[in-house]
Amino acid sequence: MDVILARPRGFCAGVVRAIEIVERALEVYGSPVYVLHEIVHNHHVVDDLRTRGAIFVENLAEVPEGAVTIFSAHGVATTMVDQAAARKLEVIDATCPLVTKVHLQAQRYSVRGFEVVIIGHPGHPEVEGTRGRVTGPVHVVSDCEDVPRLRVKDPERLAYATQTTLSVDDTRDVIAALKDRFPSIQGPDLDGICYATQNRQNAVRSLASEVDLLLVVGARNSSNSNRLREVGERANVRAHLVQDAAELEDSWFTPGLRVGLTAGASAPEVLVQAVLERLRGYEVDCVKEMESVRETTAFRLPAALLRKSAQTTRQRETRPQPVRSRS
Repeated sequence: MDVILARPRGFCAGVVRAIEIVERALEVYGSPVYVLHEIVHNHHVVDDLRTRGAIFVENLAEVPEGAVTIFSAHGVATTMVDQAAARKLEVIDATCPLVTKVHLQAQRYSVRGFEVVIIGHPGHPEVEGTRGRVTGPVHVVSDCEDVPRLRVKDPERLAYATQTTLSVDDTRDVIAALKDRFPSIQGPDLDGICYATQNRQNAVRSLASEVDLLLVVGARNSSNSNRLREVGERANVRAHLVQDAAELEDSWFTPGLRVGLTAGASAPEVLVQAVLERLRGYEVDCVKEMESVRETTAFRLPAALLRKSAQTTRQRETRPQPVRSRS
């Protein structure tokens, strides 16, 4: 078999930032540090942080009053922010800056008196966080079939925002359907889809013409990982989403097969390499990496965490050293 590695793949800047926030918080505050929801959608990442002292909760009522608490990369509703303040929690917000951008877009439309349509998957933490940031009427549509069922007060005062991890093709179609039914609707076109989502989907499209089988490494509850599998399938390539190397099945592989390998934005590269190592057991003749764009985006850590980290470092440096006995 031949294996082609997609590029870019794996961690995006928002995921790198979120994980580093938890790691840095554990370093400067010590354990435990509480995290509301999975910091990113990958149980390998979550389990690793849990072993270091992070405690993951689904409700702020589980967090002791005053404790250090991190909001996940997917963002949270305003009610969560208010609950944290009422419990005097020391909050560190790990919301991806591109998700925050969507929050602000939706809020601006709502303040101007527009009903807001969120294009996304109902129940997804990012969608629920965005919905919870808007004070006015909010609707959620996930596909073109939802558009005819929309009931709005004023078709002339309607705007939309998008979940960042959707399929670019799906989002384009839903936007077109919204504009067809509501010609006056306002929105950012595809600007809501994050750069990493677009780049990874574009890489899979390029890869599809060269492979017979696509493997996507990612969690089952990861939106962007599922979208990568769907992009492959739409290109008529057999595609499987696997959480790790243990989920590979012998029946998928035959001599002469060309395999494409990629990973969702919350899947660490170590899992990709473990899958690749398992593939080598199927007599891989050649492994190559595709040519594609190189990502250079990086997001700064929260200012308060950086100040706390610098303060902790100074305290350690100025701490008196124990006097060693000369005997």
